Amino acid sequence: MLTKRQNFLETIRGGKPDRYVNQYEYLNIVMGTPFLAKYPVVAYGQENVVGAWGVTWTWPEGFPGGFPVHTPDKIVIKDIENWRDYIQEPDLNYTEEDWAPYVAMAEKIDRKEEYVTAILAPGIFEMCHHLLEIQNCLMAFYEYPDEMHELIDFLADWELRYAEQICKYLKPDAVFHHDDWGSQISTFISPEMFREFIKPAYEKIYGYFKSHGVEIIVHHSDSYAATLVPDMIDMGIDVWQGVMNTNNIPELIEKYGGKITFMGGIDSASVDRPDWTPKLVAAEVQKTCKNCGNKYFIPNLSQGLAVSTFPGVYEAVSAEIDKMSKEMF
Repeated sequence: MLTKRQNFLETIRGGKPDRYVNQYEYLNIVMGTPFLAKYPVVAYGQENVVGAWGVTWTWPEGFPGGFPVHTPDKIVIKDIENWRDYIQEPDLNYTEEDWAPYVAMAEKIDRKEEYVTAILAPGIFEMCHHLLEIQNCLMAFYEYPDEMHELIDFLADWELRYAEQICKYLKPDAVFHHDDWGSQISTFISPEMFREFIKPAYEKIYGYFKSHGVEIIVHHSDSYAATLVPDMIDMGIDVWQGVMNTNNIPELIEKYGGKITFMGGIDSASVDRPDWTPKLVAAEVQKTCKNCGNKYFIPNLSQGLAVSTFPGVYEAVSAEIDKMSKEMF
């Protein structure tokens, strides 16, 4: 029997996996850094928590994650033409002693079995609309392109400095990076605009990680983003996590398998709900696995961590994936 790590590599290389990679099993995410410890992070059920970049967050009960609050008084960048007057970058002056508890977490992970994984969230596009508000942000791409380029360069430079410390101390084998690029049916911006504004930042960020020992880049975008897959490949993404079934996943596997692997297919909204049942979960998992096959594909809830909003759903999905492994391999 292959280890989790071996089975993952066989899957993404089109080799001979002996079972499905079961959701996030191959990633052991180090859920902490000195940066994350220093600044408040909204938790389930909390309201009006101000985070590291000055964005106010609320996480209503029954929702899959936190949301930025964008009443006029809480928008951070109120004038994109003078964005530098509103933004203050979070501190990254951390010592070896500050990093020690998280280094200890990483050292406990068996790297032969799992990937030591650093997590980064939110991403570049999300940071832009968190700071500006989504409508203001999307309009600014058209109306103030120079300022948006400047803001994105600023955010990417900050993340590169953060990446330097992550690589120095955690020495991750994998990076799990969040940045939602679309709704269920479309990308938020056109592929052409994505290539102009967002892609260059990630080529630098993911290029840095790959040149500093990171083997696997897993990018989360639980959305439609089929039109961006060629760009994901260019950016160095190995696994697109969160791929929803509004994308034609079998077609994407056929076209791009071997260059990128697709992780998802089980839309969280379809099963992770108050009235979920084991029968519902089984039907969705069976349909997804049969449609997508067993190479270049990892069945997974589309949510961006190994959790579910409603208790028991994630575990039920994992159990059904194990059953499908016996049928499909």
